[in-house]
Amino acid sequence: MNAMSANPLLDFSDLPRFDAVRPEHVAPAIDALLAENRAVVSRLEAPMASVGWDNFVEPLEDSTERLARAWGVVGHLNAVMDTPELRAAYNENQPKVTEFWTELGQNLNLFQKYKALHGSPEFGTLTPARKKIVENALRDFRLGGADLPDDKKRRFAEIQERQAALSTRFSENVLDATNDYKLHVTNEADLAGLPEDAKQAARSLAEKEGKQGYLFTLHFPSYFPILQYADNRGLRETIYRANVTRASEAGKPEWDNTQNIVEILKLRDEEAHLLGFKNFAEVSLVSKMAESPEHVIGFLEDMARRARPFAEKDLGELRAFARAELGLDTLESWDVAYASEKLREQRYAFSEQELKQYFPEPKVVEGLFRVIQSLFSVQIRPDSAPVWHQDVKFFRIEKDSELIGQFYLDLYARSGKRGGAWMDDARTRRRRGAALQTPVAYLTCNFSAPVGGKPAVFTHDEVITLFHEFGHGLHHMLTRIEDLGVSGIAGVEWDAVELPSQFMENFCWEWDVLQHMTSHVDTGASLPRPLFDKMIAAKNFQAGLQTLRQVEFALFDMRLHHDYDVNGAKTVQQVLDEVRGAVAVLVPPSFNRFQNSFSHIFAGGYSAGYYSYKWAEVLSADAYGAFEEAGAAEGNVLSSQTGRRFLDEILSMGGSRPALESFKAFRGREPSIDALLRHNGMVAA
Repeated sequence: MNAMSANPLLDFSDLPRFDAVRPEHVAPAIDALLAENRAVVSRLEAPMASVGWDNFVEPLEDSTERLARAWGVVGHLNAVMDTPELRAAYNENQPKVTEFWTELGQNLNLFQKYKALHGSPEFGTLTPARKKIVENALRDFRLGGADLPDDKKRRFAEIQERQAALSTRFSENVLDATNDYKLHVTNEADLAGLPEDAKQAARSLAEKEGKQGYLFTLHFPSYFPILQYADNRGLRETIYRANVTRASEAGKPEWDNTQNIVEILKLRDEEAHLLGFKNFAEVSLVSKMAESPEHVIGFLEDMARRARPFAEKDLGELRAFARAELGLDTLESWDVAYASEKLREQRYAFSEQELKQYFPEPKVVEGLFRVIQSLFSVQIRPDSAPVWHQDVKFFRIEKDSELIGQFYLDLYARSGKRGGAWMDDARTRRRRGAALQTPVAYLTCNFSAPVGGKPAVFTHDEVITLFHEFGHGLHHMLTRIEDLGVSGIAGVEWDAVELPSQFMENFCWEWDVLQHMTSHVDTGASLPRPLFDKMIAAKNFQAGLQTLRQVEFALFDMRLHHDYDVNGAKTVQQVLDEVRGAVAVLVPPSFNRFQNSFSHIFAGGYSAGYYSYKWAEVLSADAYGAFEEAGAAEGNVLSSQTGRRFLDEILSMGGSRPALESFKAFRGREPSIDALLRHNGMVAA
C-alpha cells in the first residue's frame, strides 16, 4: 500500500492519478512491474500437472495488464504533455518495456503451455472469446519469434528494441520540427482573406510570446487557414513549404527522418525474413482481414481506376477556374486549398468559414452525445477525475443507471501535444469473479481553442473527426466481452478497426442530426436548411481527388513493405514518385517530403496497413446503408432498432470473432463496395 500511495503509476485501484504523476515516478514503477512480471512468468514456466485458463492464462493476464496500464499512462502523457523531463523518462524506460514484451513473445515454455491448453479437453469447454484469445496467442508467439533458434531469437529481440527506439525518434522529430516553426507576420495587410478567428488566434499566440503582430505555427488549426484563405500567394507558399518539409533535410539535421525511414524499413525486412516471410507486408497481414499483399494492391488499384475519371474531372475544373477567376496560370500545390475553397464558394454559394460559425463546441458535443444516446440507448453524463491539463473534460456512459464506460475528452491543439486525432484505451473491460472492470478511453483531437471569450468553433471536417474518434471510443467502451484479449478493440483485425469510426462520420451529413447540433456562435440560430442543402450538394466536392490521395498513401505504404528492395539503389522518394506517377493526377513539388512526417506507418502501427482506412470505409459505408434503409422506412436514420443490432453484432462483440462474421451477422451478407462509391458520388451518371 505504501508503494501504491508513493508512486501513482503503481496505483490500479481506480482511474490514473494524472495530477500526481511525475517523470521521476516512471523508472521505479516500470522497474517494479517488470520484476513482478518476470517473477510471474518464471512461476508459470515451471512444470504443471495440467495447463488451464485459471492457473495459467489468467495470472499472466493479471500481471501483464498492470504493466500495460502503467506504461499506457506514461505513453499517453508523452503524447499530450511532452516535456524534456518526461521525454527523457519515456526514452530511458521504453527499451526495458520493449525487451520484456519481446522476451514474452519468444518464451518457448509459455508457447508450449498455450499449445497444451489448445490441445486439452478444457479448450473445448472455453467460451468462444477465450478460445479466440488462445488461438491469437499461438499466432502471436509464432510472429514474435518463439519458434526461432536462440541466435535468431537474440537478433529478433535486437530488431524489436531498435525499431521501437526509431519509431519514437521519428515521432519526436516530427513534433520538435512542428513546435519549432513560427511564422511571424507584422503587417495585417499580408493576411488579407484570412478569417477573423484565425487572425485572432495568431494575434493571441504572438501576445503570449511578447511579440507584436501575428504568429502562425505548423499545428493544423494555425497553418491550414493560410492555405485555405490567404490571398497572399507568397505567404501560402512559405507555410506550405515549411509544412511539407518537416523533419527532412531541409530543416535541422538532428530532426531529419530520412535515415530513420531507411533503417526502419531494413529492420522490418530483416524481421520478415527471420520469421520465414518474403516481406514485411506478409507479416503485417497475418492478423488482418485481407488475404495477401497482392489482394490489397489489387483492391487499391481497382479503387484508383474507379476514382481516376472523377479526379481528372475535379482537377480540370479547378485548373480552369484558377486560370479564369484567380489569374493562376499554373496551379501550384500551395494554391490548391485556396482555389478549391474559392471554387466551392462560387459553385455552392457558401464558405467553410460561414458554416463553421454554426458549430460551437458545446452544441457539437451535445449533438454527438444525442446521436449515441438515441442509437444505443445509453446516457452520457459529466464526471470527474484527475486530468493532465485544465482543458480536458471527463464523462461517464451509463445504461439503465449502471456505469458501462468513461472517457477523457482532450480537444484543443497546444505545444507539446502530438498532432492529429486518436483514441486510446486507458483501461479495458474485464470481469474478475464478481467484480467488473469498466473500460476507460482517451479521445484526443487538435482543434482550435476558444478565443475572445467565445466557445471554440469547429469546421465541419473537425466535427467529422470528432465523430470518427468517438466511433473508436464506442467500440472500446460499449463492448460486452469480459476477457481482456478480445474486449473492445483488442483482437479486432487492424483493417476492421476503422469500421465503427468511419461509420459514425456518416451522421455528420444528416439533417436529423445537424439541426440538433448547430447553433450560430453569435446569434444562437440553428443551421438554416438552405445552407445545409448547399453543404450536401458540396459533400462530394473533389471526392475523386481525395480518394486518389488516400490510395496514393496506401499504395506507397504497401509498396515499401512488399516489393521495395531495402538494399537496392532506389530511394524511398523514388518509390513515392513511382506511385504518384501511376495513380496521382495532382503531383506535389519535388521538395515535398511527405514521407518524413508519415507517422501512421513509421510510428503509429499502420505499417503495411494504411489501406485499412479505405478497406474499412467499404465496410462502414455498407453498414451505414442499413441505417439509410431504416431511415427511408421510419423517417429517421437514428433508428434505435438498427442501432441495437449494430451494437449487438459489431460494437459489443469486440475481437471475440472474425470481423467479417460480425459484419455478416449485422448486414446478412458479404460487404459490397457499391455503398462507398455511391456515398462518394463516384457512380456513372
